[in-house]
Amino acid sequence: MRSVLTVLCLTQVTSWGIVFFALPVLAQDITKDTGWSNTWVVAGFSLAQIVSAAVGIPVGRILDRYGPRTVMTAGSATATTALIALTQSHALTWYFAAWTLIGVAMAGILYQPAFAAMTNWAGEQRVRALTTITLVGGFASTVFAPLTAMLVERLGWRHTYLVLAVILAVITIPAHFFGLRKPWTPIQHHHEHAPRQIARSRAFVLLVVAISMAGFAIYAVVIALVPLLTGRGLSTTTAAWALGLGGVGQFVGRLGYGWLANRTGPRGRTVGTFLVASASIVLLGVIPGPAIALIAASIAAGAVRGVFTLLHATAISDRWGPAGYGQLNGLLAAPLTVSAAVSPWFAAWLAGPQNNYPPVMLALAAICALAAALASVKAPIRDVFTVKAT
Repeated sequence: MRSVLTVLCLTQVTSWGIVFFALPVLAQDITKDTGWSNTWVVAGFSLAQIVSAAVGIPVGRILDRYGPRTVMTAGSATATTALIALTQSHALTWYFAAWTLIGVAMAGILYQPAFAAMTNWAGEQRVRALTTITLVGGFASTVFAPLTAMLVERLGWRHTYLVLAVILAVITIPAHFFGLRKPWTPIQHHHEHAPRQIARSRAFVLLVVAISMAGFAIYAVVIALVPLLTGRGLSTTTAAWALGLGGVGQFVGRLGYGWLANRTGPRGRTVGTFLVASASIVLLGVIPGPAIALIAASIAAGAVRGVFTLLHATAISDRWGPAGYGQLNGLLAAPLTVSAAVSPWFAAWLAGPQNNYPPVMLALAAICALAAALASVKAPIRDVFTVKAT
């Protein structure tokens, strides 16, 4: 298991850093070069996440049956092709087509297939394995946001994406193909009906809605952070470093998740996480400066984001066990991904041409607080199938 865990840690850092965290740094350069509004530029990124959500449901079923090796290798190759296509975008139609293909790749290379892999392979050690992956993955922004900022200052956004595509291909394609050969235990045939029963339960529906609302707020902050900070007077490079240091916050949050999971129940830690997330977003909205205070608030928001990642990664197995995890997590991840995809576009639209992001942050904080209230509603969680250790 250790070798597989190492592979997934490496590929998650690379994949998240390139297909997710590069755009917040490059968005303003894309706008200046193409003349497209920031709203349309961010809309392409949102489209990719919506596509990823739709594709993620069938990908979850494929993962349950056949394992992650083929899915993640194909996803890496698709992402590389899509990033190269993105560099050739001179019209919005081509730009959106490239992001659509990136969305297909996201479903095969980001956390969903990695979580399914370790939930199946790690058995009772799955929380530790998932924590390790997300601890390391939390440094994606720390590594790639500053690297992207350095590249774009010298090369422009098109050549920057081309360099990133090469890095993605060289690291992740062979790592997924050669590193994920461990035998796979598929979901048992007589358990295949169980995910449908769970998905119709009140507990599952409440969980999905609450997590999707919280994700709407938490992930909008990632895209809004750079323009928020530049609007406060920070340079783009400093703002990129603040975004990158949010990865340090993610590391701290994820490092403490095991301690939190051992001392709280699923409902209690869900409500608590959402309330703390709301408070951290409020801080970003009301602190005018100095730079060190804004960077500290960014790190705090990153810490909550780190906890949230593990919260939804373990939400299914904490409540219903690991059997059928791929399909159920796909059903959970789809609306979460859609809400996370729409929220950056919504934030950009609400901020308007003047990039007035402080009021946007307060609105996002209110949404997160509503998610906490919804997560506090009690609903029975029934065992629909017997958990089989893997």
